[in-house]
Amino acid sequence: MKKIFVVSFISVGYFLNAQSLSNSPYAAYGIGDVKYDNTIETTSMGGISTAFISDFTSSFNFANPANNANFELTSIRLEATNENNYFKSNYNDMKSTKHSTYLSSISLAFPLSSKVKMGISYQPYSSKSYDIVTEQLADDKTPLYRNNFKGSGTLNTAQVALSYKINQELSVGARANLYFGDLSDLNEFRAYNAATGTYNNEYVNGYQTKNRVRNFNFTLGTSYQTLNTRTDKKFTVGATATFGNTSNMTTEYINSTYRYSDAQETTKVDGSETIIDQQQTKSKNLLPFQASVGVGYGSENHWFFSGQVDYKKGEDISYFGKTFDFQDTYRISAGGWYLPNYNNFRNYFSRVIYRYGAFYERGNLKLEGTSINKFGISAGVMLPFKNSSITRMSGLEIGLEVGKRGTLQNNLINQNFVNLKIGFNFADKWFRKTLYN
Repeated sequence: MKKIFVVSFISVGYFLNAQSLSNSPYAAYGIGDVKYDNTIETTSMGGISTAFISDFTSSFNFANPANNANFELTSIRLEATNENNYFKSNYNDMKSTKHSTYLSSISLAFPLSSKVKMGISYQPYSSKSYDIVTEQLADDKTPLYRNNFKGSGTLNTAQVALSYKINQELSVGARANLYFGDLSDLNEFRAYNAATGTYNNEYVNGYQTKNRVRNFNFTLGTSYQTLNTRTDKKFTVGATATFGNTSNMTTEYINSTYRYSDAQETTKVDGSETIIDQQQTKSKNLLPFQASVGVGYGSENHWFFSGQVDYKKGEDISYFGKTFDFQDTYRISAGGWYLPNYNNFRNYFSRVIYRYGAFYERGNLKLEGTSINKFGISAGVMLPFKNSSITRMSGLEIGLEVGKRGTLQNNLINQNFVNLKIGFNFADKWFRKTLYN
């Protein structure tokens, strides 16, 4: 069983690394669209995780590694995401849609002792996958020139988290994060040939930025929870900080002219490329300082509600040979869960965990003086398997996130999104030695 699972873990990890993820035109800036949002569990609750300590023994919290005091089983999670994005802009009355389905997370977590818990996860962190064409017309509608913007690549993250329970109320945790992947942006400029009435067979001016990321940082977390044994009410406070950015992101910029030899524009004519400018830079603040604070209140095995504030320091990145600055960003989240009555075996839906949440995020992008903000609502359920119990909570998890990003102001792009997440959490007392007296 152990060998089979290790092979499966590596195989799924390879598949994750090979995926092509769909995303927004705003992915053209920086490291692309950030996909990582911990598990379906926290996404369904608006993203709250810093003060969320699961009441059940089968859920491992990677976002705040301190929040695993109740975790007692070995847990294997597999999760997939279906993204549906709907774009609109006042620029040329543009409308478009993009859909994407991908494997979004695989994780393994297990207790090392009653006080020490460990988790390993692997998932996409961000991605670029866009192809945008803009055309400039003269007053008489004659084409003048065309720009084609293309982006590709995925940045993945592998994580190892440890949690330590100091006493019944206080816990601490740490998580090591490795980021790796290659990202590419290409802007191709073409002038219109009025004599031939086409853009074909003309020289292209290409501006390409290639980023090679091999980066490491770590997250520290802490949480404090008090339980009133008389009323079963609990109060939780949590905090995290991510820092220690090491290694570099290598950025290569090339400005050149060339011609394509085929209609699909995949092969350049031999000897046609002329390098106009070429630069290479290294950046150390690709993944800047981040912090979060959260508070929560709930009733043991019945309901929980939490609020959370996240902060991320702005950074700068090389983009088409120039430095592009990102602003500081913050996110406000609120959400929780409700379990009607897990002991009611006559009614299955009384044993389902219902989740809900909402969030608002001031984005790190600011274009034409306008911040590209994001907000949304979410909901989800945990459908327990038939043989699950309050101490062995395995099941099917479903989450739905609906929201909006961007604006129509200043000819920018408004993005509406509907994201469906489905996953399995298999939890049991695996990989343990049986002791006999």
